[in-house]
Amino acid sequence: MGITLSDGCRLSARVWMPEDAGDDPVPVILEYLPYRKRDGTNARDALTHPWFAERGYACVRLDMRGNGDSDGVMLDEYAPQEQADCVEAINWLAAQPWCNGKVGMMGISWGGFNGLQVAALAPDPLKAVITLCSTVDRFADDIHYKGGCLLNENLGWGATMWSYSSRAPDPALRDDWREMWLERLEAEPFLPAVWLNHQKRDAYWQHGSVIEDFSAIKAKVLAVGGWGDSYKNAVPQLVEALPDAKGIVGPWVHKYPHFAVPEPRIGFLQEALRWWDRWLKDIDTGVEDDPDYRAYLMDGVRPATWYTERPGRWIVEQSGASRHLPRQTLHLSDDGLGAAGPLAAIVRSPHDCGMEGGEYCAIWLGPEMPGDQRADDARSVTFDTAPLEVDTDIVGAPRLHLTLAADKPQAQLAVRLNHLHPDGAVTRITYGVLNLSHRDSHADPAPLTPGQSYDIALDLDHIAYKMPAGHRIRVSISSAYWPLVWPSPETATLELHAGHLALPVRPTATRPEHAFAPPTAAEPWQTEEIRAGSNSRTVTRDLVTGTVSLNIVDDFGKLRDADHGLIAGSIARECWTIDPDDPLSARGACHWSDEMERGDIRLRTETKSQMWSDAAYFYLTARLEAYENEKLIYERDVEERIERANM
Repeated sequence: MGITLSDGCRLSARVWMPEDAGDDPVPVILEYLPYRKRDGTNARDALTHPWFAERGYACVRLDMRGNGDSDGVMLDEYAPQEQADCVEAINWLAAQPWCNGKVGMMGISWGGFNGLQVAALAPDPLKAVITLCSTVDRFADDIHYKGGCLLNENLGWGATMWSYSSRAPDPALRDDWREMWLERLEAEPFLPAVWLNHQKRDAYWQHGSVIEDFSAIKAKVLAVGGWGDSYKNAVPQLVEALPDAKGIVGPWVHKYPHFAVPEPRIGFLQEALRWWDRWLKDIDTGVEDDPDYRAYLMDGVRPATWYTERPGRWIVEQSGASRHLPRQTLHLSDDGLGAAGPLAAIVRSPHDCGMEGGEYCAIWLGPEMPGDQRADDARSVTFDTAPLEVDTDIVGAPRLHLTLAADKPQAQLAVRLNHLHPDGAVTRITYGVLNLSHRDSHADPAPLTPGQSYDIALDLDHIAYKMPAGHRIRVSISSAYWPLVWPSPETATLELHAGHLALPVRPTATRPEHAFAPPTAAEPWQTEEIRAGSNSRTVTRDLVTGTVSLNIVDDFGKLRDADHGLIAGSIARECWTIDPDDPLSARGACHWSDEMERGDIRLRTETKSQMWSDAAYFYLTARLEAYENEKLIYERDVEERIERANM
């Protein structure tokens, strides 16, 4: 099915609906993405949308402008054009004879973002939203910046979109696929440079950040997230801000909870159906009486770069999320973490501190979780409690207050809340980072005056984690966190003069307070495997130069769709290198290879990008190559130099 917009652009859709919807109209559930429904999100679409269609909904999976099999070009993420197209599509869907006039939006990540953003525009047919793994603040809590620090995911995910959006439409669907592909290749933006041109919280980031005006959202919102994901903060923020909003946070990485890892999975589709039935069909399902916040309290476990299961239990808060929970004050002193006392500590971390931090956004199911923190703690200043006398449930966002001085005008701070096991192993519980030029404002940063003392506060990410009695809580502080964040231009020394941690502690849960139905799903996507997928992550140290490298290879395999026959495959590679003694040695490189085969047509794109810096500028290069039957038919190079602005 296609939806032709008022400017003539046709958006390509796949629809699942009850056979009798023409006689008995049904609500629409819309998922609106750039990730290619025909060879991108097939696996999760197959598990999810038919299940709702069998229960009385028309499910529409829509490729946004410039992606997949839709017309046009896409010039940025969350652009006004993207949102305007979605509003127009919603109004079109609501007017169809098989629709009862009510629409819901559901999506994860990009689809979770734009569900909230479109809800803030309040199109009349949009009555409910289920947002997963999303954010309410594009500057503070997305893949670009965190605590005012530049995330390396800005390049990493930008390289992913450089690859995704340069792929051809399926040649089986249209005669003009080649012309459409060449138009797309010519217009394809190199988004890391776009984003890096906005190094503070300006109007660019305010657009699409629903935190600017929560009251604009009239649709009923169910927010879902995972402790293994990068987007840990939006669910409690939405629950606290929106009337009737409900939140669920499990132990999962960046996946839908009915097939997510680590387990336990939940009956997410059943929970979603209750939401849709109430707000799109006016059926009394009791969702208004659900607890505001249902969170999985993870038991403290040993560190691992991957978990298949996290032991723990579900806890509930009937009203609000965690803001109302009491906080325990633990002081940082020369004696550790606990009672107040004098503090005089120096932090000057090597620039490879952070190599055990894991992937910023765990999504590809490889060894992406934070590993044993002992190596990073050796490059940090640490503060430990005495062994805990009782189990302690940490639920909420810890806040660290510090009085500090730096010897450079530009410096950064990385803080980890860690679980110290009796044998010395260290598990990261949660963390936060801060560009000290952004200590007072992300909109109006200012350099430090070397030697001057500053009082700063840093919120760590939300978490729900049970610390066992007999173990210790550790606060680890470093002045670098590579390769999650790009280093400051000079190696800074921080002097800590005072500090305390406000730790949210919930009365100890000794039994589960909630139980979800077991997961269910529709029949899985049927494919033929041509090449198996694999994931690897290796760290090497050059003993001559001292350079440390992280090399990541995610081979997503190569598959033939058993229904329509399209063959698709891709491989992503990243390399992050740094000299521990030289912040200006930092370098990132990404390379994606994408294949598509349809009959005797073989298409391939190769996309490469790199980033490095000196004290004054960031430098980016990118290359895009497109091949038809192994013949190069298009190539383009991009070079950018962008001034560092308190970064």
